[in-house]
Amino acid sequence: MESRAHRFQANAADSLANPVLQANLRTAKGKFVDKRAIALRELGEADAFEATREAARAVRDSVLGDIDLWLEKFEENAVARGAAVLWARDGAEICRLVAEIGRRHGVAKAVKSKSMLSEEAGLNLALEASGIRPVETDLGEYILQINRNEPPSHIIAPVVHKSLDEVADLFHSVHKTPRKTEIPALTREAREVLREHFLTAEMGISGGNFLIAETGSVALVTNEGNGRMVTTLPRVHVVITGIEKVIPTLEDLCLLMRLLPRSATGQSISNYVSVLTGVKRPDEHDGPEHLYFILVDNGRADVVGSEFRDMLRCIRCGACMNHCPVYQTIGGHAYGWVYPGPMGSVLTPLYTGIENAIDLPQAATLCNQCGVVCPVKIPLPDLLRKLREKQVERNLRPRFERGALKVWAWVARHPTLYGIGARLGVRYLKWLAGGKPSIAVLGTAPEWTKGRDFPAPEGRTFRELYARRRGKP
Repeated sequence: MESRAHRFQANAADSLANPVLQANLRTAKGKFVDKRAIALRELGEADAFEATREAARAVRDSVLGDIDLWLEKFEENAVARGAAVLWARDGAEICRLVAEIGRRHGVAKAVKSKSMLSEEAGLNLALEASGIRPVETDLGEYILQINRNEPPSHIIAPVVHKSLDEVADLFHSVHKTPRKTEIPALTREAREVLREHFLTAEMGISGGNFLIAETGSVALVTNEGNGRMVTTLPRVHVVITGIEKVIPTLEDLCLLMRLLPRSATGQSISNYVSVLTGVKRPDEHDGPEHLYFILVDNGRADVVGSEFRDMLRCIRCGACMNHCPVYQTIGGHAYGWVYPGPMGSVLTPLYTGIENAIDLPQAATLCNQCGVVCPVKIPLPDLLRKLREKQVERNLRPRFERGALKVWAWVARHPTLYGIGARLGVRYLKWLAGGKPSIAVLGTAPEWTKGRDFPAPEGRTFRELYARRRGKP
């Protein structure tokens, strides 16, 4: 499975050269970071937050250790409450199953709540090909759909890369209405357009934040009422979610919900938290007559049994990308697939094949901001390093790069040579700087200074300074 992630360097260069995108990213930068910091203070002292993170990590790890058993328990309880549980190996099987469900129930239109797995599968195009009109109802996803089916750039805020003026122009063009520049007016316009779709769609499609094994329920966490409309108004509801989303109990859901909204949007609790169980009963006024769960592998089972299993703890909060200096600089589309930022730099190679995402494990500074903020303590920098090692083992990195690293490793094991090299390197950089504080063109590596200056060394090497402090010449 090849993806645009194979062209990360070109994508990143395009993003850096796009002045509109850069302006939009600067406007958005830090908003989620600041809100998260404020929300976490509500949990009390730092020790309380760390204890909550550790408890959440333990829950996710315990499930992954016996995931087959928990999935069987979920299936048993979901079926007992009137749902059907289907299994999909990959994106193609997701598309086939949803199309079959649509044909079985005479579906002409499907309204969708946000689902990253439907993005993995390319579900919208498959539905259109089978004669079913898909309508995205999350505001951000709707904006992207009417903008020539543009992919999302963030898993929580899909249109974080767009400005208010861009959305105003789009609505004016597509809806043929007077141009509006106030957010409440734009959201009302979208609501009026989408209301008809909610009332006339025969099928609703959603993702699932968590699957609760003890009750056979799905938990949905949203900030818009569209999630409730999609899952209760149509007579058919299809839930598409990964096998790793299962958790044992409702108590575990309460624990994870202390972390998810705070880490994602900086809220104590999201506007809508829905726990949906079974089909509509005779004494109930709303809810689906038919409920289907499509539980998806698409590479996840292989990860469960690998050294990368920690990545499956992910609860899709987006905190890692909100704090990532690389993501904040180039945005989400540069990563080339569904999942951007540090999480995408790990997930995309694991799900699509490491050979199809050559540069993503390198698309990080390894500063560990992502690891520090992850609510379930995923060691993202460690996983990125492991992927880099895999690439080297399989000779997937350029020959010059692999050779240079071997030379550096050999020199680093010989302290005297390393010291001589460091002194020569500092003197060379000072000569290039010519007395200036920065270097405009780095002679031996000009790509480093193609878009920015390289800081010139200020003084002696660390070894020289250390030797002087100890009184050596």
